Amino acid sequence: MATSQAPTRQAITLKGSTNLVTEFFKYAANTILFQRGVYPSDDFHMVKKYGQTVLVTQDLALENYLDRILKQVNKWLLTGSVTQLVLAIISKDTRLPLERWVFDVNLVEPADSAEPTPAKPDSEIQAEIRYILKQIVSTVTFLPIIDTPTVFNILAYTHDSADVPADEWVDTDPLAIEASKSQQVKLRSFSTDVHRIEAMVAYRYEG
Repeated sequence: MATSQAPTRQAITLKGSTNLVTEFFKYAANTILFQRGVYPSDDFHMVKKYGQTVLVTQDLALENYLDRILKQVNKWLLTGSVTQLVLAIISKDTRLPLERWVFDVNLVEPADSAEPTPAKPDSEIQAEIRYILKQIVSTVTFLPIIDTPTVFNILAYTHDSADVPADEWVDTDPLAIEASKSQQVKLRSFSTDVHRIEAMVAYRYEG
């Protein structure tokens, strides 16, 4: 009697992982901008993603800006050139950085084993991403209330050899918060078979 076996899911490719990580950054950025009131809540609409409801901007200028940024980030991820992305929230009046949402980008090292490592299930990756987005939402319970108009910047830390479009990206201030006035909270991480993303938020605390 012939037996059949369910096909084994192959490990995610570099391109597949890159697209997944890029998409995560898009939804994480939208979630942060909504939760921290950088843009009016009316500018966002609900979509279903990762098995939950997430909010995405309807502001065309912001949507185009994020798409342009993430298109370049996607290229850097494919070449292994980007090591960290930061979304910095800044006071519009004083230009003081109030929060830095930091996402470290690491490459997953293959295991030193003769046996191939089983591919990570999509459901597990999606669950990890879902937890991070939920954690971003829950940070409003401890982050200081922002009662001043704000703007944001996205910073990318890349290797020296990275191809950086001079017309879109420039060397800039890291928008760091002074150590004596900074508190940090580590968030969850998620990983594919290729990338591992570690998240944290640093915020200005004057107490």
